[in-house]
Parts: sequence; structure tokens; C-alpha cells
Amino acid sequence: MAIWGMSSLPNNEDVMDDSNPLSCFNLDRTQRLYGFGICFVVGFLISILSTLSLTTGMVGLFAVFFTLGNIISLLSTTFLIGPGKQIRTMFAPVRMVASIVFLSLIVITLVVAFTLNNASLLCLILCIIQFLALFWYSASYIPYGRAAIKKVVGSCIDV
Repeated sequence: MAIWGMSSLPNNEDVMDDSNPLSCFNLDRTQRLYGFGICFVVGFLISILSTLSLTTGMVGLFAVFFTLGNIISLLSTTFLIGPGKQIRTMFAPVRMVASIVFLSLIVITLVVAFTLNNASLLCLILCIIQFLALFWYSASYIPYGRAAIKKVVGSCIDV
């Protein structure tokens, strides 16, 4: 069974393969779905709520919490497929570049937020690029997701 276009998994493995009891912390399928949903929503809420720090001018705090929310959302898929398969799918050829760009942006954003003074605009730009990298990475799991994005962006540019 291929969910969200994950047919790029080795040997077309089932995304929620129940054959390996250690792959998802010994949780049953329902518990893994709840874990995924809760973790994804919590990460999303942290990212959204991080924008409140922008109203007070604390862009470093925004960058930290925005990045933390993205990481939690990304890790939510670990409940579905397990940590080992998560790493393998992140670095499969179809999403290796997107994964490296996203993970690099996480590090760069945090380094800039903690080390540079008055880097508000840079932190904001890095968070936007980080979000776009996560979006591009996530689109690789949707059949024809990246192609659809390219088509929409291409049609907007050709106006």
C-alpha cells in the first residue's frame, strides 16, 4: 500500500508496515495515527504561535520556536513509519536535496538567531525559506505534488 506517493520506499514497502514491532515503538496502528496527528498539530501550532513573538520584536525567539515547530511536525511521520524508515525515505534520491536543504536551513536559522545581533530580517527570511524547503520536501510524498507546484508557480510567473 502506497500512501501519499511513498512508492519510492525501498521494495515498495507499506508505509505503516506492522511486521516489525520495533519500527514504531511497539504502538498499534491506531496509536501511531494518534501520535502522528497530535505531533503534527502540536508542531504546526508551535510554528503558528511563534509569530506572536514577531509582534514584540523578538525575531530570534520567533526563529527558534518556528524551527522547533517544523522539526516536531517533521518528526510526526516517525510515528507512521518508524525512525529508521524515516531516515531512509528522507535521504532517498527523490528527496535527498530537499532534506539536506531543509536540515541545513534549520541549523543556519538557529545559528543566526543565537549568534548575530540585529539579524531580525535575516532570521525572518531564513524561516520563510525553511518553510518553503519543508513544503517542497513534503510535496515529494504526494503523487505529482512537485509537478503541480511547478505548474502553478510557472503559470503565476508567466502572467
